[in-house]
Amino acid sequence: MRFIYFLLAAFFLLLNGCMTQPPIKTVSEVNLQKFMGPWYVIGHIPTFIEKNAFNAIESYVLNEDGTISTTFTFNEGSLNGTPKIYKPKGFVIKNSGNAEWGMQFIWPIKAQYKIVYLDDAYQNTIIARDDRDYVWIMSREKKIEQKTLEQLVEKIKIDGYDVNKIRWIEHSN
Repeated sequence: MRFIYFLLAAFFLLLNGCMTQPPIKTVSEVNLQKFMGPWYVIGHIPTFIEKNAFNAIESYVLNEDGTISTTFTFNEGSLNGTPKIYKPKGFVIKNSGNAEWGMQFIWPIKAQYKIVYLDDAYQNTIIARDDRDYVWIMSREKKIEQKTLEQLVEKIKIDGYDVNKIRWIEHSN
């Protein structure tokens, strides 16, 4: 009988370990024309390619076919470090209100890109993933007011991220 209880306990522990967090909710609607243009990356839980990024800027251009040409630039290792440029292509997911994209760095793989916060003026945004492995706080300006930044970090925390992993990005003046 103890063996059965042990198996049941092990099963439920295993099942609990397999459960994932619920999907992160996106904003309801994104006006792509207003979203296009340059965004300064203020803070992030970085991917391996941007873990030492400075002066990080992500710029978007809406193409006639509905795809999004993206240019991600930064300096590697310091404010004056080697310039790096990546040009992934964004694909808006149907019925997402333009708030979820597939971001393709290498064909055929598309990484999840969810706009989970966007202020009414299209000045500050948070890009996240359901896996909660990467996140980006971006702004039209190089700096965000402290109160606003604290609110954005709190949003990220509520969405299930470990905010202690956020790396803050320096930008040249």
